[in-house]
Amino acid sequence: MKKSLSLVLAGILAAVSLAACGSAAPAGGTTGSSAAAGSSAPAAASASAGNGAAELNLIVASNQTSEENPYSYGLDKFKEVVEEKSGGKISVTVHKGTLGENESELVEKLEMGAANMIVASPGFMTGIGVPQVDIFSLNYLFNSFDHWEAALDGEFGAKMKDVVKEKTGNNFKIMSYWSSSVRDYYGKKPIKTPADLKGMTIRTQSSQVQQEFWKGCGAVPTSVAWGELYQALQQGVVDSAENDYTSLMLKEHHKTGNGHYICETHHDYTTRLLLMNGNFYDGLTDEQKGWIDEGVEACTKEEREVVYRMFKESKEKVIADGAEVTNFEDMDIDAFKAIALPIQDKFAADNNMTEELEMIRAAAK
Repeated sequence: MKKSLSLVLAGILAAVSLAACGSAAPAGGTTGSSAAAGSSAPAAASASAGNGAAELNLIVASNQTSEENPYSYGLDKFKEVVEEKSGGKISVTVHKGTLGENESELVEKLEMGAANMIVASPGFMTGIGVPQVDIFSLNYLFNSFDHWEAALDGEFGAKMKDVVKEKTGNNFKIMSYWSSSVRDYYGKKPIKTPADLKGMTIRTQSSQVQQEFWKGCGAVPTSVAWGELYQALQQGVVDSAENDYTSLMLKEHHKTGNGHYICETHHDYTTRLLLMNGNFYDGLTDEQKGWIDEGVEACTKEEREVVYRMFKESKEKVIADGAEVTNFEDMDIDAFKAIALPIQDKFAADNNMTEELEMIRAAAK
């Protein structure tokens, strides 16, 4: 009977995977309501009839296609550690952009069971009834990588894991917090103060609090898909954008006319979520959970180390390519913070998160 069950489950996996790969997620689409309503555990990780000694196959994915992206290093480390620790009883298949370059596609695949673990920005959860996660999108929330780690690996990070578990019916479980480095402005002209942005279009994240910040600087927030941003900068569709050195370097945005000037606003020490379906995770054996937990710990350490290393290396690379950089110490950061801090306070008050905001601020001391 166990053998028959394995074969049936393997067949379900094949059918789900084919369906997922054959249908494209809607452009700019949001996830459905199944996360809040409570969905069944994913079918993608199942007993494998044709996988040698493997009892479980995990499909893990990010939206980044480059092998040099920190996400790629992290997911590769997860595969290495889990397969080694389990003695091959768990096999891991890593997808780097091949399940979708838009995070919304990955979230949908996690919901439907075509992926078991993904890397995603927190913002998508605001559309499925977890507005609290937009706290991660507040600018100038953290003042260094050390501050970010202290908050996310401490009381605040633990609290947010509980919030997400409760609000999504355990359909989204935060396994760990990854970084996408620190984001800076880059555009067709250099800036030093918010006033320098007046009337400029800037490609931003879709978060409401992010857009409020850039509007407060006098800029015009604009939506452009990440995969289309190089062309938008090159053709002057947008005047500027904001992202971390490694991401813009790997996509060569700094080689466009409207990406030539990089100014270190350091406005967003970014948080990315390593997510699983909590109901699926809870259904694993204690032994399997232990192997996965070891893999998560190892891959989180690897991903962060690569992020911090590549921050310096990517900055050196874009300068060597001819980009012009205004360093952080030459920016009027106080003027930018004067716009950001009231947005933080209002968000916390509106979402009953004043305590959480204080946790973050206290972690800097």
